[in-house]
Amino acid sequence: MEDIITLDYGSGGKKSSRLIEKLILPRLYNPALGALGDGAVVEGGEKLAFSTDSFVVDPIFFPGGDIGKLAVCGTVNDLCMCGAEPKYLSCALIIEEGFSLAKLEQIIDSMACQCEKAGVQVITGDTKVVEKGRGDGIYINTAGIGLLKYPGQSPENIRDADSVIVSGSVGDHGTAVMLARCGMMQGDIRSDCASLRGLTERMFCASGKLRVLRDPTRGGVATTLNEFIEGAGLGIELEEELIPVRPQVRAACDMLGLEPLYCANEGKLLAIVAPEDTEKLLEAMRQTPEGKDAALIGRVTREHPGTLALRTALGGRRILQKLTGAQLPRIC
Repeated sequence: MEDIITLDYGSGGKKSSRLIEKLILPRLYNPALGALGDGAVVEGGEKLAFSTDSFVVDPIFFPGGDIGKLAVCGTVNDLCMCGAEPKYLSCALIIEEGFSLAKLEQIIDSMACQCEKAGVQVITGDTKVVEKGRGDGIYINTAGIGLLKYPGQSPENIRDADSVIVSGSVGDHGTAVMLARCGMMQGDIRSDCASLRGLTERMFCASGKLRVLRDPTRGGVATTLNEFIEGAGLGIELEEELIPVRPQVRAACDMLGLEPLYCANEGKLLAIVAPEDTEKLLEAMRQTPEGKDAALIGRVTREHPGTLALRTALGGRRILQKLTGAQLPRIC
């Protein structure tokens, strides 16, 4: 095989077969994928959750992850937020002519590693190659199927006085990617990209009063919480001093003119839970690597319906609206 991707690799001919058989299959092999059919048939019989996402992050390699890790963890986490047990993924690659085969191997290896950690299999996929200058290295689409174990997760369940919990420090992913894109010193700022499967399983076992879960990716914590209360007749009050933001992330955001609460996260979740279950849920979350820094950051309230308010460290009050514009394009 050559050292770079040529248009022949997307032709459906010998080079396409060679790419699949020599590079992709050895890394992601399972019987369903090995059949190389137009789709995959899996055993079912239970209610399923289905999710899909496309990944165009720039740069494709960044501190704490890469586009392959992001593609697996992002779709796995979307299924977990539905209350599902992730089982199977598809993987579609759109590769630009001239892309390095060594980089592609690194990306597929990363996907395989994350699949093993999350307990999922890639069972179907597709590869296309576009002419040089018509793409930007590589784009990935993954779709996922999971068995729905904990149905009913919805913002419609939110009630007055419910607790707002975040699983850890916010803004790490968006800040790390932006610094990498600008070619700036990273220090120890790394993407938080990770599968949340173990964390969500622990949470569902700990509490039967989880109202809704969501991973605050594009638009960050502030946008996600605004989505929770749209049309709900309820508001949310956050306490700035309770929100975990690492000092180095806050400093970088100040330098870049970013607000951590609007920065993307790829390994964190937000949970709304009944107040009586708050402490036992936090205790369960803190027993996992992904939730060790979980924190109660606010409450649901009837006082200002449809509004997300932040009580600042100085005693003031800010209104946080949904993100407008593209603060960080191509962040995932």
